[in-house]
Amino acid sequence: PAAPPPRALGPPPQGPVGAAPRAEGRPSAACPVPEECSVSADTVLAPLRAALDACRATVQKQVCNDIGRRLTVLEDAWAQGKLSAPVRKRMNLLVQELQQQHWDAADEIHRSLMVDHVNEVSQWMVGVKRLIAETRDLPTGE
Repeated sequence: PAAPPPRALGPPPQGPVGAAPRAEGRPSAACPVPEECSVSADTVLAPLRAALDACRATVQKQVCNDIGRRLTVLEDAWAQGKLSAPVRKRMNLLVQELQQQHWDAADEIHRSLMVDHVNEVSQWMVGVKRLIAETRDLPTGE
């Protein structure tokens, strides 16, 4: 079973973290980059699943299945609103780095999430870490 979030956090924020109080009708004032504030699950999960598909030819089936299961846990947590805005934002950044093959940057974001949000990410981040490692090891199209 998933561990409860740390008590100090309380319920997840309704809007972007650090938003100006009640910036009604002006989300751009509360969040200078709107797409970062309301990251959709698909924006993050689609590239992760694509990376997993790319690994299937060279990575053991059991490993791919485990990564797939963990991505499903991530998807469920996202759909149920269990992920805080900072986690969603950083996962979006991690995926961008992964797509640009900036492996060390993606790894760094993964590490910071594990340190800062361990209770939130521990169930599925192992799969993301493994996916970063396996994607990094894929043969390049030379």
